[in-house]
Amino acid sequence: MKINAFADVSLRAIMVLAAAPEGTLLTTQAVANAVGTPYNHVSKAMVRLRELGLIDVERGRLGGSRLNAAGRKATVGQLLRHLDSRQDPAECQSPNGDCPLLTECGLRHAMKRAREAFYSELDTVVIASLPHARQMNPVFATIGLRPQFGADPSPASLPAVTTA
Repeated sequence: MKINAFADVSLRAIMVLAAAPEGTLLTTQAVANAVGTPYNHVSKAMVRLRELGLIDVERGRLGGSRLNAAGRKATVGQLLRHLDSRQDPAECQSPNGDCPLLTECGLRHAMKRAREAFYSELDTVVIASLPHARQMNPVFATIGLRPQFGADPSPASLPAVTTA
């Protein structure tokens, strides 16, 4: 299955926040630079992640966003269910309107079951468990954070970062 672009940006943004040491605030611009996506797109994703209660935001000159306790427990499947804006996994539209088979379409129902199976499989993947030091240290370095390289690549032991 393919996820939409907004879900992709949101997942990448929350992974960057998950990789940061607990309590570290990252600006939306820093997250945008880290995921290689325009600021406006990441800004919308950050607003949605906040609405979902997965991140905390502090405003002001020294403000930023950080993953909260709920965000550290969230799974990929849970997040994708909230971010998937498509009502139907199958495009049931024709140039002249709705498909004439739409009312009792077996394909449509099978596609919905397949999408739920996709999400269910991803319910076992905790977002905070995905990033690791080898992956994130270079990313943090490119956005102006100074990682203190550690040997243990587990998310709980990611290197501390400070703003440059």
